[in-house]
Amino acid sequence: MFLVHLGVTVLLVVLGLVFFRGKGAFLIAGYNTASKEEKAKYDEKALCRFMGRLMFAMAGCWALVALGTLLDRLWIYYLGLGLFLTVIFGGVVYANTGRRFQKK
Repeated sequence: MFLVHLGVTVLLVVLGLVFFRGKGAFLIAGYNTASKEEKAKYDEKALCRFMGRLMFAMAGCWALVALGTLLDRLWIYYLGLGLFLTVIFGGVVYANTGRRFQKK
């Protein structure tokens, strides 16, 4: 099971690298289905960089899940899982409030 968790961590880091370079906007749900006119309203680079940072944070949390599995310590596992869910919820709220990624 540890290897599965480690694989998820590596996948999140790779996605983070792709997003942080300003690429991979087609992977962002909502953005990829928007019309060209709607997409033109948003700063794609800023949105991708935010998603990259979010992926790195998620990878760090999931690394705790992997560590908890490796060491057979449930409290580390649950700490990582709780942080993971908190990061996701916080990231969704942050991204969808305040017009942060709209072009000025």
